[in-house]
Amino acid sequence: MTTKADILRSAAWFKSSYSNAQGECVEGARLAGGAMAVRDAKDPQGPALVFSGAAWSAFTAAVRDGELPMA
Repeated sequence: MTTKADILRSAAWFKSSYSNAQGECVEGARLAGGAMAVRDAKDPQGPALVFSGAAWSAFTAAVRDGELPMA
C-alpha cells in the first residue's frame, strides 16, 4: 500500500526560481490530480504542506494579481 509519505518521498521536487543564496528556499512537487506539495529546502525530510489543485491555483492567482501583500 502506498502512503502519503511514500508519495512525497518519491516526488520530483524542484526549487523555486526565486530562491536566494542564503539558503532560504522552498521546494515544490507536482502531485497527481493537480495537487502541489511545498517544503523547506533545508529540511527535505521534514514536513510538507500539500494543497489541492484548486487551492494552489487560487493561491498562485492571488499572488500574480497582487491580492496578497509581499513582505
